[in-house]
Order: sequence, then C-alpha cells, then structure tokens
Amino acid sequence: MRTKYLFPVIALFLSLSMAVYFIVNPSYTKSIEAKYYFETGDYKEAYALASEAFGLDVYNRMAATIMAQSTTSLKYVKYIDEAKKYLKEIQEIANHASLSPADRAKIKLMSEIVVDSYVKLAPSVITDKKLVQEAAKYHNKFEKLLAKVTL
Repeated sequence: MRTKYLFPVIALFLSLSMAVYFIVNPSYTKSIEAKYYFETGDYKEAYALASEAFGLDVYNRMAATIMAQSTTSLKYVKYIDEAKKYLKEIQEIANHASLSPADRAKIKLMSEIVVDSYVKLAPSVITDKKLVQEAAKYHNKFEKLLAKVTL
C-alpha cells in the first residue's frame, strides 16, 4: 500500500522542485518576462530580455527561442514599416499632374526594393500570423505596382 503512493509523491516533489527552480532562477524569470513581451508584440523588449536571460544561462532554450523569434518578428516589422514609408512616398509622387520618367524610375526602384526584401523574410510557426499576412499584403501591392510601372 505504501508503494502505491510513493511514485505520485516523488513526482509531485520533483514537479514542485522544478517549478521553484524555474521561478527563482533569474535567467528563467527574464525568459518568462521576455515571453510576455513577445506575446504582446513588443519584440524589441522581448529580444533584449531574452538576450539578457541567455547571457545568464546559455542552456536556457526558452531564451534562445524567444531571441530567434523576436529577431524574425523584428524583420517583419521593419519590412512593413519600410513598405508603408515607400507607399506614402509613391502616393505623394502619384499626386503630381503627370509622371515623369524619373518619377516612374523612382517608383520602380522602391517597388523592387520592397518586393526583393520580402523574399528574405522567413516565417516560422511561432511568428505572429498578423505580421505575416500584413507583409504579404504589402508584397502583393508592390508586385502589382511594379507590374504597372514596368509596362
């Protein structure tokens, strides 16, 4: 009868020990905080905290994963911001009465930059789907714009 309860008691003790270690260890505490910032979309803060946690414990896989995912997400954010900036510039150029060959060349160059930059993005399973979809939306817009300007 005593052996019947021995395994569950040992398992509970080990689980509690691991939980206490996880909460008390500063590396994992920072990893949990980094995970929170990653989930809320603050990728810069998530990367900074995960990097700090990884510096404290290089075997902290949670920190390494958050660092990698934050880097990927930051690339998406940078791509989207760049696409928005170029789209705004193109709209300002399009407001002119007529497009000069220089304006067409400028629009073509900006479109090529955005289209080519999209190829370098590599989403993962953890990458926010909204970021991936928004980047794809801008990519499609600029592909269509490039096709119109190239004709």
